[in-house]
Amino acid sequence: MEAARTHTPEGADIVLLHVTGHDVPGAAHGAYAGLLGRGHRERDPGIRLENLGSEAAEQLLQAAAEQLGRPCTRLERSGRIEREVVAAAEGADLLVLARDGDRTHLGPRSLGPDSRFVVDHAPCPVLLVWPETAPDIDSIPPPPPHPPHHR
Repeated sequence: MEAARTHTPEGADIVLLHVTGHDVPGAAHGAYAGLLGRGHRERDPGIRLENLGSEAAEQLLQAAAEQLGRPCTRLERSGRIEREVVAAAEGADLLVLARDGDRTHLGPRSLGPDSRFVVDHAPCPVLLVWPETAPDIDSIPPPPPHPPHHR
C-alpha cells in the first residue's frame, strides 16, 4: 500500500485486486465427487472452501483499502492468478506488484512463477516492490561458474 501511495498521483484511480485460485476448491469438488458421487451438493467441501476464500478476500481487500487511506476500487476475481492479474492490468497506467518468491535473497528467485508471468506479460509498466525491507545486497547469489575453456 505504501508503494501505491508513493508512486501514484493524488486522485488516481486505484484498483486493489485479489485473485483466488481454483486449485484448492477445485480439488475438494473433485475429491468429493470422486469419493461420494455427485449428489448432496450442500455437503460438497469445495463450496465451503469457495465461501471461506471469498470472505477472506473481502476482509483482506477491506484492510488494504483502510491502509491505503485513499479512494479505491476493490476487485475480486477467481481463476489462474497470473492470468487474472494480467487481464486486470489491461488499460492500467501502472501495476504495483509485490514479490512472491524467496524474499530472503535478492535475485531471480525472489519472484515466484505467478509474479514472473505477470512481469513478463503485463500490458503496462510494473513496479515490483518488496513487501517488507529488502534483503542486504550481500544476499545476491553468486554468478554461475564459467564453463571450462576448450582448445
